[in-house]
Parts: sequence; structure tokens; C-alpha cells
Amino acid sequence: MTSTEAPTTADPPEPSGRAGPRAAFGRYGEDLAVRYLRERGMEVLERNWRCEHGEVDILARDGGCLVICEVKTRRSSAFGEPVEAVTAAKAARLRRLAAAYLGSARARSAVRVDRVRVDVLGILCRPGEPAVVRHVEGVGS
Repeated sequence: MTSTEAPTTADPPEPSGRAGPRAAFGRYGEDLAVRYLRERGMEVLERNWRCEHGEVDILARDGGCLVICEVKTRRSSAFGEPVEAVTAAKAARLRRLAAAYLGSARARSAVRVDRVRVDVLGILCRPGEPAVVRHVEGVGS
């Protein structure tokens, strides 16, 4: 398991919008995570992929590896770092979702991978500071 951190310069959204402030803030974090992954050469395959077993925030490819990304966005670390919100049970559930994705007709026709990895991207957006992305690779492996 490896971890990296990178500050960003985008401001979080104002607390408004039809979906509500929490949804807008979560979407902002996912947008930052997508940008971060692409800047590191990963190909984003899907966002918010759903099946009957649950949802994956981001599906990406890192070379021959399918990467299942869970994004946690927080305004503070008062209750721990954002990446700490992903438990071993959540990582196991994400692995099951990866298997469901690879078994889907869409993935069978489009995605060829040698291995699967679960990553967590923690986005910390403290007021008045640049957002910080912490990327933990290989959670629960």
C-alpha cells in the first residue's frame, strides 16, 4: 500500500444547488480526484458506476490494472483523515463491486486488465486553504 499527497488550487462549491450542499461537495471532491488521476496518467473509465450491489465512485485503468477508487471528501480532519473512513469491510465490498463490473457486458467488451486494485482518495478541503488530495493505493490487499 502506498500513499501520496498533492495540494490543489480549485475552490469548493458554494453550499447550494438542486442536489443539496453535501452532494455538490461530494461531486467537487470526485472532480478533483478525476483530475488528480488523469494528471498521473490513469485512464478514467467510469464515474459513479452502479449495479444491484452498490456504487463505485471512479473506475480507472492504470496500465493493465483496473483501479476501483473510493473518494472521501471532508472539510476537516476532526473525525480523522478522509481516507480513514474506508474500513476493511468497505474495501472488501469494493472488491466485490470490481468483480461485478468485470462481469458486466460493458466491461467484458471494453476492459482488459491483468489485476485489480482498490485505491482511496481522501480530499481535505479546509476553509481558506487549497484542497489536499491524499491517494492511498492498494487498500485491503
